[in-house]
Amino acid sequence: MNLLKHKRIDFYLIGVILLSAFMNIFLLNQASTNEYYTVAVKSMMKNFHNFFYASFDPAGFITVDKPPVALWIQTLSAKLFGLSNFSVLLPEALAAIVSTIIVYQMVKHKAGRLAAFLSGITMSVTPIFIAVTRTNNVDSILILTLVIAAWAVMKAVQKTQMRWLILSAAMIGIGFNVKMLEAFMILPAIYLFYWIAMNVNWKKKILHLLAATVVLAGISLSWAVVVDSIPASKRPYIGSSQTNSVLELAFGYNGVSRLTGQQNSGGGQKAPTSTRKQSGNQSTAQKRTTFMKNTSGQHSSENQMGGTPPNGRTGRGGGQQGNMFGTGTAGPLRLFSKSLSGQASWLLPFVLFSVIAIVADWLRRRKMDEKHSFAIFWIAWLIPAMVFFSIAGFFHQYYLSLLAPPIAALVGLGFSYLWRDFSDPKSSWRGYLLPIAFGTTLFFEALIFNQNSIATIWIVLLIIAGVLTMGFGIVWRTAERKIQGTIAGTSLLLMLLAPLYWTLPSTVNQTNSATPIAGPSATQSGMGGMGGGQMGGQNSKSTGKTNGFGGPGGGGQGAPSNSEGQAPPSMNGESGAPGQPTSQKGSANESKQMPSGTMNRRMTNRGGMGEQVNTKLLNYLRKQYSGEKYILAVERAQSAYSIMMKTNYAVMAMGGFGGSDPALSVSKLEKMVEAGEIKYFMISGSQGGAQNSSVTNWIKKNCTKVSSSAWSSGSSSSSQNGPGGQGTLYVYKK
Repeated sequence: MNLLKHKRIDFYLIGVILLSAFMNIFLLNQASTNEYYTVAVKSMMKNFHNFFYASFDPAGFITVDKPPVALWIQTLSAKLFGLSNFSVLLPEALAAIVSTIIVYQMVKHKAGRLAAFLSGITMSVTPIFIAVTRTNNVDSILILTLVIAAWAVMKAVQKTQMRWLILSAAMIGIGFNVKMLEAFMILPAIYLFYWIAMNVNWKKKILHLLAATVVLAGISLSWAVVVDSIPASKRPYIGSSQTNSVLELAFGYNGVSRLTGQQNSGGGQKAPTSTRKQSGNQSTAQKRTTFMKNTSGQHSSENQMGGTPPNGRTGRGGGQQGNMFGTGTAGPLRLFSKSLSGQASWLLPFVLFSVIAIVADWLRRRKMDEKHSFAIFWIAWLIPAMVFFSIAGFFHQYYLSLLAPPIAALVGLGFSYLWRDFSDPKSSWRGYLLPIAFGTTLFFEALIFNQNSIATIWIVLLIIAGVLTMGFGIVWRTAERKIQGTIAGTSLLLMLLAPLYWTLPSTVNQTNSATPIAGPSATQSGMGGMGGGQMGGQNSKSTGKTNGFGGPGGGGQGAPSNSEGQAPPSMNGESGAPGQPTSQKGSANESKQMPSGTMNRRMTNRGGMGEQVNTKLLNYLRKQYSGEKYILAVERAQSAYSIMMKTNYAVMAMGGFGGSDPALSVSKLEKMVEAGEIKYFMISGSQGGAQNSSVTNWIKKNCTKVSSSAWSSGSSSSSQNGPGGQGTLYVYKK
């Protein structure tokens, strides 16, 4: 009772926590996962060797294309709760909630509870932030490390203690080991804020920042240096690298190439892969699509759909470049284009007016206070990130989730300035900024709706709301405080409704778990790149525009469907150690026991990119299995998902995720087959990655085709792609 009496309970914070928890955890047990990482988590649970390297397969042949920290956390969660969709997704969801709370607390300390409340709400309704945190992509954990780094550097300035700066640098270094160079986008903000806000002389500032840089470099490169120093024969191949090096992966494929979009390392033979949910007539579950540029200069699709990159362009010099993933054309207005505007840009107009209000206050006071430097920090985080995403050639929409913290902080902080000027009759022209900011933001939201073919009625309502909020705010700016508060509160609610509408489909699991894209049904066409990424919904007959989003499992992005719009049939629940398979039958809602824990069937049926296993092929391989290290070798990782998710057998992805990693040489393959480690190979009907053409040719020359009648459920050997698509099965016989 005393807590209530003295108002020590922060009900604003409780409200933010409840909203964030709902947006991130509601129906999370029914959400799907990115099977590329889920398979890796299952493999990492097997032993410390796989755990340390983030091995994709249980035999430790090749790693995933990211450093291991986020996957370590997911693996520990799976160990604790049993392997399931929920246990793998939970760390990301919790990271989002904690990030939101930290942003709230930072804004509260500088601008009060109301501003903090608005910041927390803004983060919770940033569409792509929620979309990605409900998958096991690693972005949510990356954002948490950066938000903690932001909190720590502010603590360093507040306490005038260097150790907090060191903690900030350490957290960024950990973020580097989550998603590599993307973690460094916050560095301009960290260094600039410390320089202008820390109350010590410039010599000490330089020494402190140098020490922090050493710590940053040491922690960032620690795992990479350790792994690269270990002989290649004693560790897995580094997936998506061309030289079997973590450093090359960090600064090449996951580094400079993200900016240039030029994926032609290794003599122009390496190309990026893109993933999109496919819809329409498919005989298998919706699959992750891989586009490659091989030495013949032809595009090939993983699922033989005959697709091409959305812009139909390739880069010079043999690599693919630019706009590969439906992210629009590089330029200053890219974040406001149809491809990206609906993901995180909703409140950028409001942020602009917030910055104007902050600068105006700074100029009026003619000195910088703590609140100004606090604003500079978030601006210095936001602007470099916006510049990168405006010019970069190789990124997915869900990378924009990195914009959520600075946008949220600036919305809350900016509102505190705008409201103060609006409610002050002596503030001259600054008093009109708040209603203009509301109106402009609502007009921009109407533009986003129009870009993405939302029903005209909603566009009209947003425009009307913009006119009314701007008009009432300007006319009644000098009214009594209660009327001003009503206008501002109503305008805030209206401004947040559109991004909330765009976010809710993710909360009800209508998002692609592999490459999440936020938004309501039927708005993803043209935004999702390959495959369109369209989700089921009810379209307006007169305009062809959607007027809402479907319910969970209603044909949305996260719910794979066959040609009739129904969920694919579930598979028999079988698992067991190699050589000792067991079978447990049940419905799609039942679970199956594995040595590592409980696996939800939705992990296979709703994984978003994996293929349904060819049961006849799996039964054939089991009968022929005689203790080999790998039950099957396939060209690329996608073809390995279904078997490794359903069983404990190891499948070798010879060319890594996209099929073009030079992870396997002919000499190494010869030694493996002679040692009895592998004897069955599935070669797809399409040309494999150029780097592996010699391996493919060796298999075709030295191995024997297996009659399709022995393993294929179709009429010919081209009807299956082990486990499901086009391909031919080969066996090596001594």
